[in-house]
Amino acid sequence: MKASAFLYPWDVVGDPRAAGRVAALGVRQATLASAYHSTRALTPRHPRHRVVTARHAAVLYPPDARWEGRVPRPYPAGEWAPGDAFGAAAEALAGAGLEVHTWIVLAHNSRLGEEHPGTSVVSAYGDRYPWAPCIAQPDTRAYLVDLAAEAAVRPGARGAELESLGWYGLAHLHAHDKIGGVALGDAGHYLMSLCFCESCREGYEAQGADPGALAAAVRAALEPVWRGAPSDGGWAGVEKLLGESGAAATRAWREDVARSLQEAAVAAVRAAAPEGFQVLLHADPVWHHCGANAGVDPAHILSVADGVVVPCTGGAGLLGPFAEQGGEGSVLAANFTVVSGMGGAPRTLERDAREAAELGATELRLYHAGLASDGDLEAVQDALARL
Repeated sequence: MKASAFLYPWDVVGDPRAAGRVAALGVRQATLASAYHSTRALTPRHPRHRVVTARHAAVLYPPDARWEGRVPRPYPAGEWAPGDAFGAAAEALAGAGLEVHTWIVLAHNSRLGEEHPGTSVVSAYGDRYPWAPCIAQPDTRAYLVDLAAEAAVRPGARGAELESLGWYGLAHLHAHDKIGGVALGDAGHYLMSLCFCESCREGYEAQGADPGALAAAVRAALEPVWRGAPSDGGWAGVEKLLGESGAAATRAWREDVARSLQEAAVAAVRAAAPEGFQVLLHADPVWHHCGANAGVDPAHILSVADGVVVPCTGGAGLLGPFAEQGGEGSVLAANFTVVSGMGGAPRTLERDAREAAELGATELRLYHAGLASDGDLEAVQDALARL
């Protein structure tokens, strides 16, 4: 199977040995970040630094004139990725014989929410989630579609992977997260991720639901959860907590918003891209899940994009619903964390990859070649040599 390693530009720029080291792993592709959220990242082998702090979500190339006078608009990176850091890294990787694809994080931007709080998801309690832009708002949707096209189709790129192209909610790995004190469960997380900004209130009304009453129903449903009652059971649990009619109204609105955004973003990328440019979506087959791997309907998304990147660390079971719907030529990329310190298992990669292939995987994604230790990379190299 074709394998690709995720990278940041700062893993490569300033390290003349980085591109060759990645190619020596046995991967054919590098999935290189062109637009990314804030992070603090180790660079274990870089000759000039060991820690890179990306203080806010940014594009890692110079944005063009399309953004003049617009809000929202992408933020340029600071000293962690100055100038066209993506372009410099992409050139080095291509020079080592690797096919370069872009990696774009979309609806996840804390700085945007801090500077323009009106763009954020608003919970049933009135709490704003600055890390989560509401994808129902027209200006935000236009921003995400244009960002997808610009950040995806960078010079030399042969394809793109769109992350967080859907609803973001409560759980997201915010800085120093301390939200685990109550076990919300799948249903509780959904209720805490519902948005009640003005756009979403209008959307619920269009579905025949009173938004004020719906927010009150969410708060009432969660009250026992705060006291320790379980809130599991997936969508059936949501219907139990919120009632079938209230749950159906939220589902109809949120599914339509996410689907239409995904269709528009993929279409914009394809319109800007050369022929044969591959477009994948980081995805979860459970439609109501929020986050980096957007919850989707497998049949729908595989009719829109060229394929999906599916989280498989800890098990490849999420591949199944996509494999059932995938047609000839659909890419089903199994994404494995290969950083031991982040819960990955590079030493079982060969076994895990073979199991994923049996479940329908056609490609591998390895997270993350820049963050992994030398020992982890040696295990990856050995596994890929045997596959």
